[in-house]
Amino acid sequence: MNPPLAIQCTGISKQYPHFQLQNVDLSVEQGMVMGLVGPNGAGKSTILRIIMGLVAPDSGSVKVLGHSMPDDQSAAKRNIGFIAEDMRLYESETISFHMDFIKSIFNSWDDDYAATLLHRLDLTKEQKVKGLSHGQRVKATLLLSLARRPNLLVFDEPTTGLDPVVRKEVLNEMMNSLEDETRSILFSSHNTVDVEQISDYVTFIYDGRIIESRNKEDFMDSWRRLRLIKGANAQMPDLPNITDIQQSGQLCAVTVNNYEDTTPALFTNAGLVVDTVERLTLEEIFLSNVLYAKKNSKKGIEL
Repeated sequence: MNPPLAIQCTGISKQYPHFQLQNVDLSVEQGMVMGLVGPNGAGKSTILRIIMGLVAPDSGSVKVLGHSMPDDQSAAKRNIGFIAEDMRLYESETISFHMDFIKSIFNSWDDDYAATLLHRLDLTKEQKVKGLSHGQRVKATLLLSLARRPNLLVFDEPTTGLDPVVRKEVLNEMMNSLEDETRSILFSSHNTVDVEQISDYVTFIYDGRIIESRNKEDFMDSWRRLRLIKGANAQMPDLPNITDIQQSGQLCAVTVNNYEDTTPALFTNAGLVVDTVERLTLEEIFLSNVLYAKKNSKKGIEL
């Protein structure tokens, strides 16, 4: 039996004058963390806004916590915590005012958890918003979302512009919120270090298209860089999983996908010497995917 889905997007598309989101399929299992990775302008925020019911897709369907979006967004949003980089609080009011305001709307508000978050995030209820730094504002919006204990958390670039200490605090609280194993997180980022740290699944998006979506461990296990020594008469094997070749004299660096234990022998049998086999970081895997997508796009190959 398949696990229940917190989010299910099927074939969603959205056309803008200078950008097109193209036939996106995206699903997030209950209790999982999905990192949505892509450069600025790739379509991450558009996907999240469609999921939140803020934008209607031109085609396709979206279900969030079992509710169709945007038609049933009122019911869905009772159990969604949403944080976007451009969210605003009332400048002249205190953190306490905002806590009381959210508490008056959501009966799931947890006073004890809110007090714990205030302490862990080093915030003071009497602080006015206009006196908060950027990092403190992000932490305040995080508190307001987490303390009402939603089933789904949706974050749009939550760590952008944060110093390393605040970024660590925000990521820690995102992870702490998963102590309830039914809670799910979808967050977008162009910072692959954050995604690699906390995600269970990773989806790469580029130019409005999903170019790959997999379990994070599958990503990390299936990519390698082989450093080779190529003799004068050796020929590079013609393998479909080679995504990039960098050569300087007799030295070669070959990036491969779908790596297996038998892969080095394919190069050895072709007359090359395998010097080292290296694992790739998630950032390197993402860049390899983007370069591969660009190359095939220029050839007119449908991905």
